Amino acid sequence: MMKLNTIIASMLLILSATLSSCAQESPYNTDDFQITEVSVTHHPDFSITVWEMTVTGSAGNTIPVKNGQLDGAPVLGYVFPTTLAATDVGFSQTEGIVALALTSHPDFDDTPLWDENNDADYANDGVIWHPHWVVLVTDERVAGGLSVKQFKKADETVVLPPTNPGMPMYMDSPGYPVTAKNNTIRVVVPDYRMNRKIDFSFDGVTAFMQVNTSKEDLPMLGVYAVFGVASGDLSLPYKVKQ
Repeated sequence: MMKLNTIIASMLLILSATLSSCAQESPYNTDDFQITEVSVTHHPDFSITVWEMTVTGSAGNTIPVKNGQLDGAPVLGYVFPTTLAATDVGFSQTEGIVALALTSHPDFDDTPLWDENNDADYANDGVIWHPHWVVLVTDERVAGGLSVKQFKKADETVVLPPTNPGMPMYMDSPGYPVTAKNNTIRVVVPDYRMNRKIDFSFDGVTAFMQVNTSKEDLPMLGVYAVFGVASGDLSLPYKVKQ
């Protein structure tokens, strides 16, 4: 817990600067990403949790402008940082913040097992809002101060869930159903897909991310702007409703 608190404290310092600078400059910093409420509710009769993020505008209405290639591809996200352990969602043990990110990115598809737009093509629906488990770490190389944790492809000690997209990052494409209606975006997660942990803390973050495949001094997937933090300080104060 001490290490987790230290990581969160580092993120707080970086996010406080981010919220007052680069987020204001982003064309995506609209009401569609201004958080008013977050919740995770456990439904024991169905052994699921329902994760919800409500915004001032229309949740999921704004999607990234297509870049035309993977390098530099934009990614928008509604993100739930949690106190879950990496092993709870199928990763090998590693330090960082486990987060459930609902993302949209029109330039690539990283859910090879799922056909979100139901057109029988499994490689063309990255723009459809979909979930990822990720491990976030502080990263001062990018304006948003965070990135998805990477590892070397040759590192055989790293374990990812079998639903991972095949990238050398702590990322999974679990295929949970995501819906966006009016001002709320939500996702349903079966209990067994997170080690039946139903008592954890969380927060809500909206952010702009970007893919990098050409510059060794930048992360593969970095956070470049944070539009909102539900708690205001990333203190992860919210608990699962039972």
